[in-house]
Amino acid sequence: MESPTDVPVTLAEIARIAGVGRAAVSNWRRRHESFPAPVGGTDASPQFSFAEIEQWLYEQGKIERIAPRERLWPQYEALGDRAVMGTALAVAGARVLAEAGQPGAGLPRAAVLPDAAARVVEGTVETARSEGGRETFDFLLSRWFDVHVRQISTTPEPLARLMADIAFEVRSGTGGAGARKILDPACGAGGLLLAAGERSAHVRNGEAAPALLGVESDPTLAGLASARLGLALDGGKLRGGEEPSPLGSAVDPVVDVRIGDSLRADPCADVRADIVLCNPPFNERDWGHEELATDMRWAYGMPPRTEPELAWIEHALARLVPGGVAVVLLPPAVASRRAGRRIRGALLRTGALRSVIALPPGTAQPHSVSLQLWVLCAPARDGGTSPAERVLMLDAATSPGAVRGAQGIDWPRLSERVLSAVRAHAWAEEKQAGAGEGLPERCVAVPVMDLLDDETDLTPARYVPEAAEQARDRLRESWGHLDSLLDEARGLSRLLARIDLSAQDEVATTVTVAELDRAHALKLRTGQTPPNDVPQGEAPPGAVPVLNVSDLILNGKPGGWLSEEEVAAGVRAGKLTVAEPGDVVLAGVERAYRVWVQADFPLVLGSQLHTLRPDPELLDPSFLAGCLRAPANMRQAGTHTSSSARIDVRKLQVLQLPLAEQRSYGAGFRELLALEEALRSAASAGGEVVRGLGDGLAAGRWRRVGR
Repeated sequence: MESPTDVPVTLAEIARIAGVGRAAVSNWRRRHESFPAPVGGTDASPQFSFAEIEQWLYEQGKIERIAPRERLWPQYEALGDRAVMGTALAVAGARVLAEAGQPGAGLPRAAVLPDAAARVVEGTVETARSEGGRETFDFLLSRWFDVHVRQISTTPEPLARLMADIAFEVRSGTGGAGARKILDPACGAGGLLLAAGERSAHVRNGEAAPALLGVESDPTLAGLASARLGLALDGGKLRGGEEPSPLGSAVDPVVDVRIGDSLRADPCADVRADIVLCNPPFNERDWGHEELATDMRWAYGMPPRTEPELAWIEHALARLVPGGVAVVLLPPAVASRRAGRRIRGALLRTGALRSVIALPPGTAQPHSVSLQLWVLCAPARDGGTSPAERVLMLDAATSPGAVRGAQGIDWPRLSERVLSAVRAHAWAEEKQAGAGEGLPERCVAVPVMDLLDDETDLTPARYVPEAAEQARDRLRESWGHLDSLLDEARGLSRLLARIDLSAQDEVATTVTVAELDRAHALKLRTGQTPPNDVPQGEAPPGAVPVLNVSDLILNGKPGGWLSEEEVAAGVRAGKLTVAEPGDVVLAGVERAYRVWVQADFPLVLGSQLHTLRPDPELLDPSFLAGCLRAPANMRQAGTHTSSSARIDVRKLQVLQLPLAEQRSYGAGFRELLALEEALRSAASAGGEVVRGLGDGLAAGRWRRVGR
């Protein structure tokens, strides 16, 4: 195995190795003169020698050891190309399976790899012998996903498990004879099939395990899916005496991942599955509309060109056995777009659509959107499953289970809420009970006839009423939030009121940003126009947020993101500007004028945004930001034209003070900024209270408690 000595690593990779945040590594670099010098990259995205970083971390006591898997990943990153990295990992997985006596995917083993990739494969197999095949493969696959988060869309594990649980619950409730075949027609790296296989291991009693069938158009992803599922089935162990994985059984499931386009030329056209799970590509206009005009799958109508997701729904239904169940993840627009109302109506009339479940934002890409799960059943030919008279509408996007805490979505609570609704609806359908009997809040069973209007809008929030108790609890929470913000503002106000501004007429000595830049006390860089196809919404883990002036005007936060790999390439090419933690960021437009110290994470800056990187031995960042934030400073540096008012950043003034005094001023500036933010938040919270109280009074729920 080749030594990783000459393999370059980034600041983000160093942070992962040391188990800290990227800001901590940046601080180490600033504080310790012994920190290794870069061996490549750029100022904004430097690269370091793996060997030198490892030695430094040991000497400083930052780590005790580096796991063999951690040593492997920088070698994969050094391969550069996404497909080469992925294919090498798929080949390594197939090799591990072969040594364990489990045949893997034939295509990756036969793939021709560059010499460097072949050496990485050998190193991976060697590590798998001592560290475990599945553990090694899953670790490297997770890193590959993180690096290529923009190019590769995956289904998060908790969501995949929820979709599998729903499918098995509904399949059991409709009287199905188990799940002998499970299909994912757009399987990617196999996450949904893995969840379904693990779910089936907990429900079968001596029955043969189901066949796990997948279709994927990307050969690299198909190879990764085949290796991933194969390793999960036998535990991926090359050492004796190990416990099998949750999928292991006397008769392991058959894994069959085929390469192809499910819509245009389905390699599983002869398959009829008991369960179909699918997270199809969204908004893909070139899906074969013209060439598939007479396809037999369109039993509910020919999908319009602008409705590719409906094509995937009809495809899933066509691949089910009678009474089979499909669970499909969809964007919310599919429920309401006018072009798809005819097919939605047909799904309702035939009883194929059983449930529409609105999920909280953040459950999967795109993270800013409240995605939906559609649960469908293939109509039975001879008795068995009967058409549904009611459709379950669950608005989990605004339910208590959707609360996002510090760790994101509360998945156990959300999953239990969704599954309890699915079980209650299945019981009500079987017993022909009342529409709302046994259903949790924010959930309702809507008669099919009530959905068949001119719009056939299937958005759950349109039908789910807000309970009076829930509205009352939310109003109480809003009152509590408002009170805490007002208390915070009072405390800051009293603190700042003790500052005695000098009444002397002495003019303070100042220096311009341009002069500080020339004296190397700070480094001024201007943002650049990012690519046109920047993904929108909350940045997923490992991605770098992108901020434009328009984002500041609309909602004050980044509106898009780029993968770390794209950012590093853009910085190297001089096409992107990145503000690092500790930099002072400034918007150079008067109507969006803001200044802040960037904290915790890097930020890609669009045009008319600027980053100032102060020398910590000469300038305090909070002091610098406070001076630049002063309204009088902004007015003095303003450049007015007929169409806009811009700020000439280089003309902005900064007080000339010793560093110790700067820090005192910086503390005052931070307290002033905290007061401003508390007042702004209190105004927002006050608006929520006014709206909630107004709705309650208008609904006739007046009851004053106390005087």
